[in-house]
Amino acid sequence: MTADDQELLVDGTPVARYVLAPDLDATHGPRPYLHPVRTLAGTRVTDALPADHVWHLGASLAVQDVNGTNLWGGRTYVRDLGYTWRADHGRIVHTGWNHRSTDRLDHLLHWCDPTGAVLLTERRTLTATAVPEHVDVPGPDSAWSPASGRAGAWRLDVDSVLTAPADRDVVLGSPATNGRPGGAGYGGFFWRAVAGEPPEVFTATRVGEERVNGCADPWLAMTGRSPEGGAYTLVFSGLGAGDRWFVRTTMYPGVCVAFAFARTATIPAGTSRRNHHRVVIADGILTVDTAAALADLR
Repeated sequence: MTADDQELLVDGTPVARYVLAPDLDATHGPRPYLHPVRTLAGTRVTDALPADHVWHLGASLAVQDVNGTNLWGGRTYVRDLGYTWRADHGRIVHTGWNHRSTDRLDHLLHWCDPTGAVLLTERRTLTATAVPEHVDVPGPDSAWSPASGRAGAWRLDVDSVLTAPADRDVVLGSPATNGRPGGAGYGGFFWRAVAGEPPEVFTATRVGEERVNGCADPWLAMTGRSPEGGAYTLVFSGLGAGDRWFVRTTMYPGVCVAFAFARTATIPAGTSRRNHHRVVIADGILTVDTAAALADLR
């Protein structure tokens, strides 16, 4: 950890490191990110700077096209040209704290273009809380709890308010909105997972990458095993109006709340976009019923 990094704890157990000001090349889309994130038993469930996509940074907020600035990292998808290296990379920078504690981080950020000009301001709050030991689940999985042989689960809440300048609209786009086919509408709250083998992904009604990618189901779960062998389940919820799930399991393991999956999203001048993302991080491979019960916790 650097002096700027923050650590989140759940009942005294370290569960995530928040890298506040990474020293990265501009082409990596420098931004605050969570890594490593771990289950309560210590299984790592995020990856950062992986060889296949070095600009994937654990769990973070990032969009590839913000009024023409690439805040995701890597090459930019250009209509009729494809992925192209361009000098269009910005960065997301921390500008001040509202609150810091071991279970809640509340701070201010600027989303900046390559010259440092501010595209968006953001207030972001990250909260880590324990999941109750006993969860009411219908059917044979009703005894799910730490006592059932798993260490249990904790919940990460990410609240983000993105505000456009008073004098201009801000348009959020993606490779898909810029012409890339194949459901590549990524950009938003993105979780680069880690898995020794391709993970499984499902919702209450769909199974597999092809069926889940692009859907708007209320929650989504990814189950896998870390390269070290620990099994985990991640249960995501918190799609906003117009958001879709972007999912990859075979090329790499990742889940994104995509802000501009098929069409651009505009934040009108002087207004704010409010996002609430929630991830339950559980030990073990959970069933659909258990994942649904965890997604429904308040």
